[in-house]
Amino acid sequence: MQLILLTTLTMMAFAANSILNRMAVDGVGMAPMAFAAVRLVSGALVLFVLARGSLVFRGRRRGVGVLALLTYAVGFSLAYGTLDAGLGALILFGMVQVTMFAAAVLGRDEVPLQRWIGGALAFGGLVWLLSPGEGAVPIGPAMAMAFAGIAWGFYSLAGRGEPDAVAGTAANFVLAAPLGLVAWALVGGGGLSAAGIGLAVLSGAVTSGMGYALWYRLVPQLGASRAAVAQLTVPVIAGLGGALLLAEAPSLRLILSGALVLGGVALSLSSGWVRAGRK
Repeated sequence: MQLILLTTLTMMAFAANSILNRMAVDGVGMAPMAFAAVRLVSGALVLFVLARGSLVFRGRRRGVGVLALLTYAVGFSLAYGTLDAGLGALILFGMVQVTMFAAAVLGRDEVPLQRWIGGALAFGGLVWLLSPGEGAVPIGPAMAMAFAGIAWGFYSLAGRGEPDAVAGTAANFVLAAPLGLVAWALVGGGGLSAAGIGLAVLSGAVTSGMGYALWYRLVPQLGASRAAVAQLTVPVIAGLGGALLLAEAPSLRLILSGALVLGGVALSLSSGWVRAGRK
């Protein structure tokens, strides 16, 4: 039960990142790269304090975590200049599922048939959403979010062997933050607003920094395949938040494909949580 509650809380934090980013970039005119940079810097500061300065910067895992975090943050912010909160989250975590399921297979993790079927249904909903036709998704922002999803999958996988979740997350943010500032400067800097800075700080310090530290702690207990499927609940939470807070009306395609994704999630998790709770 504790694992379920903590995972639910983490998924809500992930969904909040979509809403906060969308509010800042589309709502108050914050430049996407500026949002990404402020988000990384504020997350680094808070996590450095939480980790009490006890950071480990060496190792291949750290390099993967830093580059994945930076790629995710940049792609995420760029995509939300156009995509609605729920739509962007659906693309993001659909690609996370693909990445982490592939890692589970290559790593010879146990992936029961039921979870394969559920994952296939969920991914089918994502493919339907991105297919051409009426209500099709803009390809540029969709690709930016897809790359962000792949990067987040690698970031999650890098956290599986992290001995100290808070210290590991802090080290990733501390190393990624200067790179984010450089990337922002390379595109010309600027694009700041007071409200946007506040939203970026909230995203970086709370829903990203603290949320990711908790996620690093949970991933080893969940396993790669179950962690991938659990994250597919985030688009639904983000979509509801976008509708309530941003007046983003979901399209029929998004509703139906989202329902397919949810069905796949429910099928995949119906027996997995029980086994996890008995360990």
